Amino acid sequence: MSSQNSPTSTFRSKIKSSLPFTLVVSIIGFIAFLIRIRPSDSVFLSNGFVRFGGNDPWYHMRTLNFLLENYPSRMFFNPMTNYPNGSYIHFGPLFDQMMAITSLFLGMGNPSQELVNTLGAYFPAVLGALTVIPVYYIGKYLGGHKTGILAAILIAFAPGQFLHRSIIGFTDHHVSETLFSTFFMMFFMLALISAKEKGLRFEHVITKNLDALKEPLIYSIMAGVMYSAYQLSWPGASLFLLITLVYAVIQYVLDNFRGESSDYLGIVGTVTFLVSSILILPFVHPEMGFSMYYYSWFHVITALGALVIFAVLGFIGREFKKRNLKAYYFPLVIFGAFIFGLIAAKIMVPSLYSLVINAPHSIFGIQTGGPSTIAEVYSIFYPNGKIAGFSFSRVYEYFTAPAFFASIAGMILLTANIVRKPKPEELLTLVWGLLMFMAIYGQNRFAYYYSVNIAVMGAYLGGRLLELVKWDRLEENFGTNVKSLKDFPGFFKSVKIEQIFAVLAIFAVLVLPEYSSAMGQTIGTGGPNGPWIEACLWLQSNTPDPGMDYNSVYEAPEDGELFDYPETAYGVMSWWDYGHWIETIGYRMPNANPFQAGIGGRRGSIEDENQPGASPFFTAQSEEEATEVLEAVDPDPDKAGARYIVSDIEMASLFGEGVNPKFGAMTSWTLDSDGYTQAYWTGSGYQYFPSDRYFNSMESRLHIFDGNGLKQYRLVHETWAYQTQETWHKQVYNYMYGGNISEDNTGYVKIFEYVKGANITGTVSPDETVKISTTIQTGQGRTFGYSQSTTSDSDGRYEFTVPYSTEGPISGETRFDTAPTGPYVVSYGDTTKEVRVTEEAVLNGEEVKI
Repeated sequence: MSSQNSPTSTFRSKIKSSLPFTLVVSIIGFIAFLIRIRPSDSVFLSNGFVRFGGNDPWYHMRTLNFLLENYPSRMFFNPMTNYPNGSYIHFGPLFDQMMAITSLFLGMGNPSQELVNTLGAYFPAVLGALTVIPVYYIGKYLGGHKTGILAAILIAFAPGQFLHRSIIGFTDHHVSETLFSTFFMMFFMLALISAKEKGLRFEHVITKNLDALKEPLIYSIMAGVMYSAYQLSWPGASLFLLITLVYAVIQYVLDNFRGESSDYLGIVGTVTFLVSSILILPFVHPEMGFSMYYYSWFHVITALGALVIFAVLGFIGREFKKRNLKAYYFPLVIFGAFIFGLIAAKIMVPSLYSLVINAPHSIFGIQTGGPSTIAEVYSIFYPNGKIAGFSFSRVYEYFTAPAFFASIAGMILLTANIVRKPKPEELLTLVWGLLMFMAIYGQNRFAYYYSVNIAVMGAYLGGRLLELVKWDRLEENFGTNVKSLKDFPGFFKSVKIEQIFAVLAIFAVLVLPEYSSAMGQTIGTGGPNGPWIEACLWLQSNTPDPGMDYNSVYEAPEDGELFDYPETAYGVMSWWDYGHWIETIGYRMPNANPFQAGIGGRRGSIEDENQPGASPFFTAQSEEEATEVLEAVDPDPDKAGARYIVSDIEMASLFGEGVNPKFGAMTSWTLDSDGYTQAYWTGSGYQYFPSDRYFNSMESRLHIFDGNGLKQYRLVHETWAYQTQETWHKQVYNYMYGGNISEDNTGYVKIFEYVKGANITGTVSPDETVKISTTIQTGQGRTFGYSQSTTSDSDGRYEFTVPYSTEGPISGETRFDTAPTGPYVVSYGDTTKEVRVTEEAVLNGEEVKI
């Protein structure tokens, strides 16, 4: 054998021919990384604070630091949130483990907090840039190098959710979901292509024909590894199992109608899901039963079920071919087997049956009620709910209009190609794209997945355009004639004008709009603003230690029992959006969190009991009603569910310029949203204003009125103010309801404390009107009035319960910076009396006699 034809020579030739494309993909990946780290200044603040984006990234940093503190033990049950119940952590372990192992390696076993924070901030940008690799290969095996390169460019520049979830500081598992699910599809596709080309048969397994088995098995094993990595990034990975099974059923039917063997498909599917079921097994928590939300037997059973389905369909296909049965019976047999499987599941494992039946709606259906207010789960086509109507606004924001419609055109072209000459990789890509399109119709959270489909299908369309201008000949000419830099001038002479125009058209229509949109969306990363950071740090430093070891491993309580908290433990009531910030920055235990725990309210209908939690507390129509909710949160009759209440102007806003109004979301979770606004005719149309019901709500009483007149809730701290809709709400109250409150912006975040209150008692004439008042000054130097009034009883006795101490904080309790500027003044008739109240009296509910 000559050296020119030796295996070594062939291998070197392949490496050499692939080097230019490897270099191009590497450059694209590096550019993708640079785009994602543009807003680093909004993450690494000048004061040294690292501000991670959103909500869940903070919890990943919480679990990462916990993991490093207790390595290799990870957090599964956490009593430091959803007080007084705690929360099981459904996050997959892989994302945190990757960061932990990298931190330990770079920190030589003892990484500093600065290193951990820096790595955590950059990690999503790295994974986002790596996603370029599988997208390139998927594009390449659909339409050659040109399609692969274009797909890589489109995913690198893709705006919207994929960019947001892979940007610096957004340290969440979403980017790893996209990366590993795309790698799974890439390896599964390569396994199908290889197995089909080699004519893989079950006989090859029996005879151990390694020449036929080796390459497909390697790809299938890698597909199983990547599916497991995807599963261990997100418990809902069965979405891609569903995509694979739908593809497989269609492929089996097509192969049967065409009289072709489907053994290749059965072997690839069986090996893939055998590997994944083995790898997921060590992470199963048997006590979770068949939950899809946590790692449970569901994840093993579904992987094994997929394995069985591939094997059974393969067996049925072989039997049809061997017995020469009519092809049109095949879909009927599959349908019958599916119905039989559902019946068997309903009889033997009802909980699994329920999950399977409800899965399509949970993924593809449009949410209603409280869940419809979660930013991740509303439909991309109905961003404001079905009542507001169909809209493409989010589509354009997440993908750009040219890329979205180009991908639709690409799918149409791909469908036409499949009808003419079906290939497994093309059918898999089409089914993947169609089901993900259905998924974004149901929940916009899947938009970051669909960005990959947009890139692939847009590149497929662009690749077909390049084929029309004979791009493959140009590519071949480059590979043959360009050996060094001096060969480039000759190559450029062979480039045709239509090829130049085709490239420019693709750049102008697909690439440039994505790039421009991405640049506009990388100016910041979100996350807690300055007031929220300050408020959480204030909680950490100025409230009593709840008596919990922040990074200790706590065992979950026995089934049906509550976690045994120390007497010093307490909750912090706020809206669920802010729970992770309160826990991770403030080191305090929120009642509600972004796991949608502790919200309370109703889920079925208005007839259901309004469960205690954040939504019924903040929408309560009186202090007494709110206190009843707060007391009901904790099953211990001697303890309230929360000691502190944290509010911000977003929670208090019905409408919003400059804020994200959350009051409407709080009412939605109670399924009782009517009556908080009132329509008024303004001459040009109806305009909606806050109603009595809004101003009577506990949230309004706290944030808009500063808790004035409340007996057991006192403002203990406020942050600085921003220009918000607060002044508008106050103007409406003064103008329409005869109020007389100061029309200014106050603390963006306010912290209140729930106390027993001191009982001030005295005696006057019977049926005498008595008033108590004082002036409160906050830590920001702002003052406001606090007052109550009552009427003495028939014996002339009166009583006030007041929440503020006039004597300042005491050791071991709240170090408040908001307090009366002097004593309370009790007035009746022409008489006024001053009274001072100690902090002990407020905390213990002691009587203060006048």
